[in-house]
Amino acid sequence: MSAPAHAHGHDDHDVSKFQIYVQIALLLAVITGVEIIAVYLPFAKWILVTSLVVLSTVKFMFVIFYFMHLRWDKPFCTVMFFIGLVLAAGTMWGLLALFGAEASLPLPT
Repeated sequence: MSAPAHAHGHDDHDVSKFQIYVQIALLLAVITGVEIIAVYLPFAKWILVTSLVVLSTVKFMFVIFYFMHLRWDKPFCTVMFFIGLVLAAGTMWGLLALFGAEASLPLPT
């Protein structure tokens, strides 16, 4: 008797995860809509850029923690993910600084 009850509890757990995924997908769609609308509103550039960066960061965190399952993974895996993310961001910023410098521009002819 306990086996079907346990299986039913497992199904409820799967349904609740499915509902969480659907709710997060809807939230991500709403945030994306807000980002698209915000671009066309007459705000100062720094307010617009700041709000878009914050909204994009929120979306990124939802995606990595729920859809990439970092929320249910071991903390070590999450730490390793963020170490890789910091290294990639540092490399990107370093390359942008290197190739954005005036010294890397071609000489005028």
